[in-house]
Amino acid sequence: ARNHAEHAAACRPVLAEQTRLGARMRGVLRALIDVQAPYHSFAAKLYKHAAEPASPLSPFSAASSPTRAAAIALYAEVLEESRIRVPAGLRSRLPELLWLYSMGIVLYWVHDTSPGCEKTYRLIDVTAPLAERLVRLARLPVLRSMTRRLLAVLDEVLG
Repeated sequence: ARNHAEHAAACRPVLAEQTRLGARMRGVLRALIDVQAPYHSFAAKLYKHAAEPASPLSPFSAASSPTRAAAIALYAEVLEESRIRVPAGLRSRLPELLWLYSMGIVLYWVHDTSPGCEKTYRLIDVTAPLAERLVRLARLPVLRSMTRRLLAVLDEVLG
């Protein structure tokens, strides 16, 4: 909860200045890694236990649900203030998908041995614009059915 509060505070300048979804995601994800940087040396051990579904540290456990909900709310804010049109069926699920994307970035960071975790920052820099592009493409009629199927799979898997 403390890490999330620090992350949310660190995001404020980016969220106040940026309006493009990709730039907002880039800033929020970079802030996430910046806030967690002091814990990198033991992050692999921490996340090994956190990844176990029964662990109270797991982002998927009942014990973490308030923190998870707060993190998803942060990604809802990232989306709400961005200049992007999102298909109605995707809009309600996109904050959770963005949070899952952030969890993938964190997993990569945990195992990043590059100096200053530069590979993680590079991954953020190249994937944030791609995420924005995918959201924009989801509006195209040809991709609507695929988007609906993806959301159905997520509903089934994530419940």
